[in-house]
Amino acid sequence: MSLPEKAFPVSWDQFHRDARALAWRLADNGGTWKAIVCITRGGLVPAAIVCRELNIRMIETVCVASYHDYDSQGQMQVLKGIAPELTADGGEGVLIIDDLTDTGKTAAVVRAMLPKAHFAAVYAKPQGRPQVDTFVTEVSQDTWIYFPWDMGFTYQEPIAKGARG
Repeated sequence: MSLPEKAFPVSWDQFHRDARALAWRLADNGGTWKAIVCITRGGLVPAAIVCRELNIRMIETVCVASYHDYDSQGQMQVLKGIAPELTADGGEGVLIIDDLTDTGKTAAVVRAMLPKAHFAAVYAKPQGRPQVDTFVTEVSQDTWIYFPWDMGFTYQEPIAKGARG
């Protein structure tokens, strides 16, 4: 797979700092959370960091598949729903965590399940931003974020030689 025009590679160190920054923002928000619902798979890593930082012990997943080939979004599929005890009151006191909101389609599906929950993502793009209550960094819609769990170590051409990543 070739790099897109605007590539934003994120290292493990950077992602950890950004996920902790998300936890700081959530702590400053003053909310008390009875549970985290992380959107798999991307939300697993930031949820682990946020739950540790905010001392939240109840962790749930919602499994939604939208990127089926790492290049483009396909049909939304809910592979696993949310425990009924967390959806019973619309998700009041629940914190939804994801790594990124891109188009907002996945976020909209999960928000429909938990309309009263607080939605937080580490990164947000303009189309998905209206679905998110709290985020750390906004990137342009045409930027592709390369997360550390998707990357390997390879040589990178210098920018001056025409590389865009």
